[in-house]
Amino acid sequence: MDTINYLINGFTIAVQWHNLFFAFIGVLIGTAVGVLPGLGPMSGVALLIPVTASMTSGMPADQAAASSIILLAGVYYGAMYGGSTTSILLNTPGESSSVVTTLDGYQMAKQGRAGAALSIAAIGSFIAGIVALIGLVVLAKPLSGIAIEFGPAEYFSLMLLGLAAVSGLAGKSMTKALIMTVFGLLLSTIGIDVVSGIARFTYDQPVLYGGLEFLTVAVGLFALGEVFKTILVNDHANGTITKIDRIMPTKKDLKKSAMPIARGSILGFFIGVLPGAGATLASFFSYLTEKRLSKNPKKFGTGAIEGVAAPESANNAASGGAMIPLLTLGIPGSGTTAILMGAFIMYNIQPGPLLFEEHPDVAWGLIASMFIGNLMLLILNLPLIKIFASIIKTPKKYLLPLIIAISFFGVYAVQYMTFDLFLLLFLGVLGYLLSTHDYPVAPLVLALVLGPMLENNMRRALTISNGDYMIFLKEPLSLAFLVIAVFWLIIPLILKLKGRKVIINDED
Repeated sequence: MDTINYLINGFTIAVQWHNLFFAFIGVLIGTAVGVLPGLGPMSGVALLIPVTASMTSGMPADQAAASSIILLAGVYYGAMYGGSTTSILLNTPGESSSVVTTLDGYQMAKQGRAGAALSIAAIGSFIAGIVALIGLVVLAKPLSGIAIEFGPAEYFSLMLLGLAAVSGLAGKSMTKALIMTVFGLLLSTIGIDVVSGIARFTYDQPVLYGGLEFLTVAVGLFALGEVFKTILVNDHANGTITKIDRIMPTKKDLKKSAMPIARGSILGFFIGVLPGAGATLASFFSYLTEKRLSKNPKKFGTGAIEGVAAPESANNAASGGAMIPLLTLGIPGSGTTAILMGAFIMYNIQPGPLLFEEHPDVAWGLIASMFIGNLMLLILNLPLIKIFASIIKTPKKYLLPLIIAISFFGVYAVQYMTFDLFLLLFLGVLGYLLSTHDYPVAPLVLALVLGPMLENNMRRALTISNGDYMIFLKEPLSLAFLVIAVFWLIIPLILKLKGRKVIINDED
């Protein structure tokens, strides 16, 4: 009952007119931030911290903190939805957690079903947000206790499982997917080694000391790669794919999406609770889970509504789950929550076990505002779906230069280096060549994201065990993750050797 009373008190704070205004501004800006490739929630939240500080100047300390954090959190979960818009319409992920959405969302748009894809993304995001917030209210402390028990060995094995699971995105060839995974891991090692301080694979070029920026790689491979493919294969000559007959999803679409949304919401929330896992891993796992459970996994990648519903639900649920270790333990689970933690500290509020006792208005006001903010997102985005969907009707001769301009602006706005612009062009050509030869790009991108975390956790685990690799097998959870990863790789190979097909044809 104490939790209910605190939550009711939180709603009395969240419904104050200025906090409603801050929540609305936050989700509105968050949606825009997610739509623009190159910004993403982390950049958006960081850019707005000084803005919110000036907007709340003159307020009492806790009130100013609550209003500011409400706005910044709105940017965070608003960007999770906004990232789906360009992923679906332009094959350009707004941020890393929207990479998986491009696989089926863009195919749906090309088939004239952009409206249905965007609607399902909005509905799935709303339901996942509510599920995650209920979990945040009810399970915050128990789940935090479980997550904090995860050591570096468990995290390493979890990341390895994620990389093994990406073989499910292989399309026609698991071998090609694994090649791309290894290539992504190699790219992730470029830069200064954080432990030894030694430059690796930089060839004495200072621009490489910081490694390859994920944004540049993702936008180059996905956005510019698609532009070059469209131009070189003369895809722009066919305008029939841009016709959109229906905005809202059909009953069949809703029925197909119901369970993927439910599973994605739950899976995303639990993965989001784990510090370091994040929305990107949640969206990949959710997509792969749906593909494995599907009676017709071959349809994934060709415009399956489940391929949009599951990852979009998962990444939004993960953003809610990531608030648990931040608020109850003071441990940021992602780059964005790390910036949010900085905002808390800026207002002399320390996230952690004492937050709910010393600053209950801030903690519960934030949680209550997230309920309201998710409702605002649904109300805001559903009427705008037709406007978003109309982008796909833009003639390619106008749309392609716009995609190029957005890509270059997004990359340069973050990096401020001409090197990244040249790298962007190179990766665009590489993305085109890879796609034309059926090498999947998604495994490379996931490996680039998980590579540093994989390496750091392996080093930490080996430091704890004095170099004994058996630590990965001695820890029960770590062993379980590794066993699942091995089975994930060898079962399809065994079935193939026996002459059986993993993919069941012509079943819906």
